[in-house]
Amino acid sequence: MRLPPWLRPGATGRDLALAGVALAGGLALLGLGSHLAITPRPGVPTVAFLPSLVAVSAAVALRRVATRTGLALGTVALGVDVALGTTLGTALIYTQVLYDSCVYGPPRLRRWLLRVTVALSLLAAVGGVLVFGHWRGVALGVPVVLVGLVPVLTGLSVRQYRDQAAVERARAAEERARAEQTARLAELDRREAVRAERSRMARELHDVVANHLSAVAIHATAALSVPGLDREQVASSLRVIRENSVQGLAEMRQLIGLLREPTTGDGPAPGDAGQAAEEATRVRLAELDRLVGRMRSAGLDVRTEVTGGARPLPVGVDLAAYRIVQESLTNALKHGAGEAELVVTYGPTEVVVAVTNPLRAGGAAAPGAGAGLVGMRERAVLLGGGFTAGPADGRWRVRARLPTGEPA
Repeated sequence: MRLPPWLRPGATGRDLALAGVALAGGLALLGLGSHLAITPRPGVPTVAFLPSLVAVSAAVALRRVATRTGLALGTVALGVDVALGTTLGTALIYTQVLYDSCVYGPPRLRRWLLRVTVALSLLAAVGGVLVFGHWRGVALGVPVVLVGLVPVLTGLSVRQYRDQAAVERARAAEERARAEQTARLAELDRREAVRAERSRMARELHDVVANHLSAVAIHATAALSVPGLDREQVASSLRVIRENSVQGLAEMRQLIGLLREPTTGDGPAPGDAGQAAEEATRVRLAELDRLVGRMRSAGLDVRTEVTGGARPLPVGVDLAAYRIVQESLTNALKHGAGEAELVVTYGPTEVVVAVTNPLRAGGAAAPGAGAGLVGMRERAVLLGGGFTAGPADGRWRVRARLPTGEPA
């Protein structure tokens, strides 16, 4: 059965109800004439005990809103009750006041109550022995222990348990918050990894296909726009278109094979995926001759110069340098005047590639979206290098510096 809101833990109505129950129980004991005759006072009427009973019950109602005030009020009421003869109801209700003072009071009040009740218990036991002249007089301390020390010890135990439970709840909430934060960071890392992978895939797709499609578009445009071409010229353009189409399809298949996950059954085996990855990333700077040959056959006059002594490069640097040169020559074919100069410089700790070409008058032969420049810059930055590109003195200059690590 659910309690009404005013009786739930922490509600003021609950404290008032507990005080009312305590008062009703005390009145019932008074009505039955139940007294503890520790200090009997002949001729004291029962009604004289009512003020102290009401006061100690009111102290219970103040247990949460004014703990110190309730303790002071209950202590005074118990003192008056003891002076009149000590009723059982007032003494029992006062144990609740001590318990509540330890549970809801500040730490300093709890420590003070423990010291006082221990001291009073010892004084009562020693005083009983001195008064009665026998060790059995220690029994005088038993009421003080029962009414004072036991409620205080019980309240301290409950308070310690609640404090420990609160610490555990706070620790659990902190762990939940830490787990949620870790989950959010993991999600952010996953999104960043997906974004980086998509950017890498976009660069690879662009670099693999763009130069071939650019050559196809340029020669197709020339074949359609120049009137009176003889059969040999048309055949030459078609050969360039076919070679670039076949090469582009082959490289696209290699890249798609790299992106596909290895499967079992009828799909490609893990070895096939590894081979596809190797094929897709096997290009390197030392194979520029083939790239330059394709560009020359597509109509771009390329002059090359290699200085510093060619040497093996790290795989990432080798691939990035090759793709930057490939994209730069493709841009020279699309936007330039039909010629380009390529310079590759091998330094002790870096390799520098530079491509320069005159700008075409009247605009580019094939449209572009600028993705190539973005991809080249990203490749250089990811390796910790530098990249510059722009017009200078009527020519377009591209320069990429890629660190190779310690001197060879």
